[in-house]
Amino acid sequence: MSNWEYIIFEFIGGLGLFLFSIRYLGDGLQRAYGKQLQLAMHRFTVHPLIGVLSGIIVTILVQSSTATSILIVGLVNAGYLSLRQAISVIMGANIGTTLTAFFIGINLVQFGLPIMALGAFLIYFFVNQRAQQIGKVLFGAGGIFFGLTLIGDGLHPILSMEAFQSLAASMHTNPITGVAIGTFMTIVVQSSGATVAILQELYAQGGIDLKSALPVLLGDNLGTTLTAMLAAIGATVQAKRAALSHVMFNAIGMIIFLLLLPLFVDIVAWMQHTFELNDKLTIAGAHGFHNIVNTLILLPFIGPFVWLITKLIPGEEEKPMALTNHLDPLFIQQSPVLALEQAKLEVLHMGRLAVDGLEQASTYANNHERQFADLAMQLEKEVNRKDREITDYLSKISINTLSEDESNMHAALLDVIRDIERIGDHFENIVEFVDFQISSNIKLTKEAQQELNSMFDLTIITVKQAMEALDKQDREIALSVLQKEDRIDKMERTYRKSHLIRLNEGKCAGSAGIVFVDIISNLERVGDHAVNIAQLILEE
Repeated sequence: MSNWEYIIFEFIGGLGLFLFSIRYLGDGLQRAYGKQLQLAMHRFTVHPLIGVLSGIIVTILVQSSTATSILIVGLVNAGYLSLRQAISVIMGANIGTTLTAFFIGINLVQFGLPIMALGAFLIYFFVNQRAQQIGKVLFGAGGIFFGLTLIGDGLHPILSMEAFQSLAASMHTNPITGVAIGTFMTIVVQSSGATVAILQELYAQGGIDLKSALPVLLGDNLGTTLTAMLAAIGATVQAKRAALSHVMFNAIGMIIFLLLLPLFVDIVAWMQHTFELNDKLTIAGAHGFHNIVNTLILLPFIGPFVWLITKLIPGEEEKPMALTNHLDPLFIQQSPVLALEQAKLEVLHMGRLAVDGLEQASTYANNHERQFADLAMQLEKEVNRKDREITDYLSKISINTLSEDESNMHAALLDVIRDIERIGDHFENIVEFVDFQISSNIKLTKEAQQELNSMFDLTIITVKQAMEALDKQDREIALSVLQKEDRIDKMERTYRKSHLIRLNEGKCAGSAGIVFVDIISNLERVGDHAVNIAQLILEE
């Protein structure tokens, strides 16, 4: 193998290890601190400043501002985030992504292999899930440092090449060239973290000066927005606006700092001298300074920014549909932890549809108006559709390596889907029994109708509480479901006996008895399925 082949392979191999390690580190962080990630996602909706903080946290855990942007586009597409909320999170993502550069700036390159070894030891010799996930974090961190060593070794001979020196001179005199190179590199590598790391190596080895490096840094920030734009193709108007807002936010920041480049260079040089930063930390500091200042400049103007984006991409804002709208495959690719959380949101939506179907069936049983039967049957079809789509989504999630907690949640969601689907079957049966009652001109006594209504009311409340227990993971609510289901069982036995008495006394016809008993039997089974859902909470 020639020296040039060795150099190229070393650089490419180091870059590959670096990218893999960033992904592996992010995976470990997500699995070790998944609850914090989910909490950050839920906090998106509170306030712009909280949105910025959430964007920082999510990007640190995902280890990619691009991944965070893709997740944001998916959430906006699902109707889970407004454009205003999405913009604040994107601002936070830009700040969060600078942590990797600071992490690299700490001179631990020589410890890359020992850190990888420690991580591998925790992964393969510990059974505890948290220890294994921390092992992943350490292995990823060590891989980043070792990958940088290989990248640096591969870059060193290139710096003496006449072509590179000519390019470096061009970047020094023409900042636009640096911006273009940074943008192109990030688009190709698909990681601003990797391109900033390469820039840190180039600056540390004296390949380029500060005036040449900073425009490349600005280009890196612009290039990272492309993937989010691609993710928005075919999405809702709001999702396209969110993706464009990321491009515009970074582009505005780039233009401002490019116009003030001499001042930017002086500030970074002052930071380097005052805080005695090494070369890699200097680039990290410049990265952090740029993204923080850009956020502070634009954060007060989120309102006008939203107005401008809306004018650039006109169209009616689509409201979240009753159809499946949380199951974006982007979540599976970027974060299985969040994919499970989104699947849970859709399961809860499926549960609300089942409750609604029960209520429509109850109304139909009382007033015999066809519109309520039709609505109940439509809801049953929607429940079945969700059953298929959520199950398919969960099967795709299972391709990923899941932690023990995630595997338990995955299995629990599949069980809940099955129970909700069966609840749909039971209220469909009830509608059909009422159809038979109407077509056969069967009359129920006032007492029988009152008993049906009492059992309907208790059953509906029980299913609502089962879904609430799942949503809040609340054991007390789950225990209340068990108590109510016990009352449903007693109700069913009592009402069977009272109806037999009515039959014997000639108050009800035999055909009326069949309708009555079949309806309360289906309601009792609905209660059983509510208990199954509650039991999953109690078993955790």
